[in-house]
Amino acid sequence: MLAVHLLSFYFSKLQEDQIKKVDRFLYSMRLNDDQLQDISARFRAEMERGLSAESNETATVKMLPTHVCSTPDGSEKGEFLALDLGGSRFKVLQVKVSEDGKRKVEMESHTYPIPAEVINGRGTDLFRHVAESLKDFMQRNHINHRKNPLGFTFSFPCRQSKLDEGVLLSWSKNYKARGVQGMDVVESLRQAIDTVGGMDVDVLALVNDTVGTMMTCGYDDQHCEVGVIVGTGTNACYMEELRHIDLVEGDEGRMCINTEWGAFGDDGALDDFITDFDREIDAASSNPGKQLFEKMISGLYMGELVRIILLKMTKEGLLFEGRASDALRTKGKFQTKHIALIEKYKEGLRNTREILVELGLSPSEDDCIAVQHICTIISFRSANLCAAALAAILTRIRQNRKFKSLRTTVGMDGTVYRTHPQYPKRLHKVVRRLVPECHVRFVLSESGSGKGAAMVTAVAQRLVAQRQEIRETLATFTLSLEQLQGLRDKMRVELERGLRKETHSTASVKMLPTYVYSIPNGTESGKFLALDLGGTNFRVLVVKIRSGLRRSVRMYNKIYAIPMEIMQGTGEELFDHIVQCISDFLDYMGMKNTCLPLGFTFSFPCRQTGIDKGTLVCWTKGFKATDCEGNDVVDMLREAIKRRNEFDLDIVAVVNDTVGTMMTCAYEDPKCEIGLIAGTGSNVCYMEEMRNIEIVEGDEGQMCVNTEWGGFGENDCMEDIRTKFDREVDEGSLNVGKQKFEKMTSGMYLGEIVRQILINLTRRGLLFRGHITESLKTRGIFETKFLSQIESDRLALLQVRSILQHLGLDSTCDDSIIVKEVCGTVSRRAAQLCGAGMAAIVDKIRENRGLNHLDITVGVDGTLYKLHPHFSRILKETVRLLAPRCDVTFVLSEDGSGKGAALITAVARRFCAET
Repeated sequence: MLAVHLLSFYFSKLQEDQIKKVDRFLYSMRLNDDQLQDISARFRAEMERGLSAESNETATVKMLPTHVCSTPDGSEKGEFLALDLGGSRFKVLQVKVSEDGKRKVEMESHTYPIPAEVINGRGTDLFRHVAESLKDFMQRNHINHRKNPLGFTFSFPCRQSKLDEGVLLSWSKNYKARGVQGMDVVESLRQAIDTVGGMDVDVLALVNDTVGTMMTCGYDDQHCEVGVIVGTGTNACYMEELRHIDLVEGDEGRMCINTEWGAFGDDGALDDFITDFDREIDAASSNPGKQLFEKMISGLYMGELVRIILLKMTKEGLLFEGRASDALRTKGKFQTKHIALIEKYKEGLRNTREILVELGLSPSEDDCIAVQHICTIISFRSANLCAAALAAILTRIRQNRKFKSLRTTVGMDGTVYRTHPQYPKRLHKVVRRLVPECHVRFVLSESGSGKGAAMVTAVAQRLVAQRQEIRETLATFTLSLEQLQGLRDKMRVELERGLRKETHSTASVKMLPTYVYSIPNGTESGKFLALDLGGTNFRVLVVKIRSGLRRSVRMYNKIYAIPMEIMQGTGEELFDHIVQCISDFLDYMGMKNTCLPLGFTFSFPCRQTGIDKGTLVCWTKGFKATDCEGNDVVDMLREAIKRRNEFDLDIVAVVNDTVGTMMTCAYEDPKCEIGLIAGTGSNVCYMEEMRNIEIVEGDEGQMCVNTEWGGFGENDCMEDIRTKFDREVDEGSLNVGKQKFEKMTSGMYLGEIVRQILINLTRRGLLFRGHITESLKTRGIFETKFLSQIESDRLALLQVRSILQHLGLDSTCDDSIIVKEVCGTVSRRAAQLCGAGMAAIVDKIRENRGLNHLDITVGVDGTLYKLHPHFSRILKETVRLLAPRCDVTFVLSEDGSGKGAALITAVARRFCAET
């Protein structure tokens, strides 16, 4: 028993001694975590250089755009051909993707050898060989009776300017075919197919094998956005944000980047990690000084690296008693497949002896232990270096998206990763240690990169088809110049009809007189109370106006909520609530016993017979309080004040918010004679000649007319441009058939139009993987403020996805792009419609005054105009286009319509005094 223990101890000691001997000899090849983090940081810096237009030319890591902008979403279908060229053999595949939603992929494939004389001969011969092999495959499988879409996996560095075009930068993996470098390989393949003849093939996509791997795994796992190959060569790709890719136009969405990481270190960035053994490998290679990172990792070089180390250690008497065989001295005799066999868990030492004997060596037990440990160090270094670079990619993806932690999948392929018994486990472990904030799932590509080429082709076809369907859907919102001119002219007709006595009652644009005869002239002064009711909030203000050289307006206000049950309750409840708010404000200001002149901004259509008399025509903006329509709102307010019996007010004027906006801006700019609201609602007022207002007596001077243009189209004059989505929004509103123009232009409805479009696209499988969530079914969930946020130029798609996820919509990057386009289409049309209406008004004012050219200012308020990133620009462009003889300046009202109510009250007081 003692003898057994002594023998075991002797063997363990022998093994330990051999391992220490190898460790000392290969000390520079053992990398700790600090060194790996250093390498990872260097690789991140190289990625930045490759992505930048300024440094790409000199960058070693080329970061090549692939023009693959989407990963599979599971809806792909059809039959595709694929070619896979990248090693000593060439594969042709037919890939059938199921149409029944079961995500089933069937493949037929055949592998064709590529003779060495073809690999090293003329490029035309290489592509002819590929085309002949393709023709043979198609004849074997009887698939030449229709046009076949084809994806081409070409596993060499190419610079792509589009998906079906790629210029070869350099050969690798011992390929040396002449006349191909610098040429478009897709065009070379097409020419070869035409030369061979007898095939009806459409080459749609050129794909790197790494991209193919990512797409293959991405079909089964939609979180897969990284592909890594560790085989004959090594490379990685990943989905990068387009805004970071200087070499490609556009900044919306993502694009797969082929890193070509094999060239990392070609500029000396890894010199302190490159050993003498690596330099010997490089010097004897077909491309000295190139692909240095690949030469430290990939299967083409690992076996040769072990052979060189074995030979050196033998020459120094550390192995095989200093006796080397001819085979050990011969390049290529020790292969990477031998490393995989030597490192097998149980049979490793037996395999080691057999392989060494085949090489003509006479290994002892300690020689076998040493050789096995050498192989472990070389393969472990390969996994470590691969892990360091992969950690850099994962960190970049996480930082791009501003995530604290990232959950993603990496698609893996390559003979080293597939066949080496320890390699995957080592790679996974080191990656997770280097980037603990990234939760990574590794998936082995079961079908190779050929299937990936077919998937890229399938995705490309799906995107083209989807793009066409989306384009056709959104085309109904695109307004031609002719349509905009027609709309402007129709608006002009309705303006005139609203002003004339005989047509006023049937006009859709009501052109309501406001009895505001003048804009401020700077002499107004005093202290005024103002009320502002127009939405879910109600404001009470005290406004102090000072005239003279130091004229100024100072305001004190408080905001109160209008609950939904009050908005849609009884009129008495609404006005009692308003008076309650006024009472609270007067208490707050200590003014209960002060009777100030009051202006009431009431932002709903009213028919006025005097400046302090306004009969509500109809509610808008979600209000539905009963017993109000047809009644004088000033009288209703006075009665509510009497009911409370706490204070008295001198109600001088009832004012529309649009008029208040005009007056506020006119106080600063005397050219301001138009007011525009582009917010929850949409409306315009302007100073009209009294002689044109037939429903009011008098021909002298001017009066502000509240157009109430939101009702434009109620006589069906806009049906040619209304879409089915507009009709759906109208049918779901509180006032069906009313305010049609407002429902196409205002903040209360634009989000709902977008929601209807999103539902339509989702039902057709063009969005959100065809899944309509409960939140998407909820009316009003998509508020117009989300349009402003989503369309912001400063907002990355990641933030768009965050907004959609907040709404319960689990979106992909492609979904986010589509949603952003939908929002842009709807808001652009709204701005153009407002612009067409404004063009009608400014042209009318110009003609009223008999001017060849009009210079005028528009005072503007409303959240849509203020907050939307593009609305104001498009509005102005449209006015310039449709009213070229008018120079229109838009001035934003900074103080809201409450100040305007006070100014109207002051102007009314001044006007009464003057008359």
